[in-house]
Amino acid sequence: MVKISRRKLLAGASALGAFAGLAHFGWAKGDAPVTIVKGLDHPWGFAFLPDGSVLVTERSGKLKRIDLATATLGEAIAGTPAVVAAGQGGLLDVAVDPEFSKNRTVFLTFTMAKDKGSALAVYRGVLNAAMTALDDGKVIFSQNLAVDSEQHFGSRIVFDREGHLFVTTGDRGSKRDEAQNPATHLGKTLRITREGVAAPGNPGLAGWAPEVWSIGHRNMQGATLHPETGALWTVEHGARGGDEINTPQAGRNYGWPVISYGKEYSGGKIGEGRKKDGMEQPLFYWDPSIAPSGMLFYTGDAYPEWKGNLFVGALASEHVVRLSVSGTTIKHEEKLYEGFARFRAIKQGPDGRIYLLTDEGTPSGGLYMIPTAEDVTATQGAN
Repeated sequence: MVKISRRKLLAGASALGAFAGLAHFGWAKGDAPVTIVKGLDHPWGFAFLPDGSVLVTERSGKLKRIDLATATLGEAIAGTPAVVAAGQGGLLDVAVDPEFSKNRTVFLTFTMAKDKGSALAVYRGVLNAAMTALDDGKVIFSQNLAVDSEQHFGSRIVFDREGHLFVTTGDRGSKRDEAQNPATHLGKTLRITREGVAAPGNPGLAGWAPEVWSIGHRNMQGATLHPETGALWTVEHGARGGDEINTPQAGRNYGWPVISYGKEYSGGKIGEGRKKDGMEQPLFYWDPSIAPSGMLFYTGDAYPEWKGNLFVGALASEHVVRLSVSGTTIKHEEKLYEGFARFRAIKQGPDGRIYLLTDEGTPSGGLYMIPTAEDVTATQGAN
């Protein structure tokens, strides 16, 4: 288990004025999270390695490693793919193979040049023992429709319980009607093997690309598995309102852009309204939009009263959302760290703490941690 230096923790807390509020939780988690490292350039995704260190992507194309024990940011790791870093595209999510201790395999999503446009792709490489390079790098999957657009790529990687990859995608903005075309990979949940081909058990419906799991999505930038059921949960951007939480099921249609709880940015109506036969309703939606990105079911013991809660990062409204959940019903919503930063990704660390990634350019982009009660006590005792 990784241990964070007490000196680093106290310095971070002091610098940010942490632990000052939110007393209604029973102990003060603070009005700002604790800084682990800063100096990242629009970080997008992160994943924990078995030794407790962190791999983090920068949208410009770099993959780096953070040593949590010393709170230091390493140099760029070699062997990453060439990316089209424009608009919302670039190097996006990172995921560590569940059998990393045996195969040292890492997966990345990124924007690649293709057919006079760009497409979302999945890259696989083997992290060397020195953790300085990805060896045997290979593009294992790319979308079957390239688009000349810098918007709406998705994308998150989540391993299911069979070891296959769920990959979320976006509609690319200018091609949003493709979200309703099951033959393309735009605006879809995909499910592929570690080799990049359609996973066994996919819907395989007539006219559907074999990799497609569900259709009718706008731009999913958060995804996680339910810790008890193993079901995939996702969060996606709406337009002007209509950000959604869904549990994409095989062969189902989630409506975009035919139905939506949002409006066009101009204020006009989107599609046919909010409901239509044959199209699924979201479990929860936001209006106005929060611009959600990153998703986590908390399963640890570091924050006992939060166990089983769902967390989502918010970009536009700059906060972290805590949602209490019963089954598939959202019971309560609370905002944490309002106005602090654009929160891009959120993960639970091997130490049970919650870590947050902020979407800001150099030198402001950073990795942060929500302090535990033990951290608060340590800080107060040092003052």
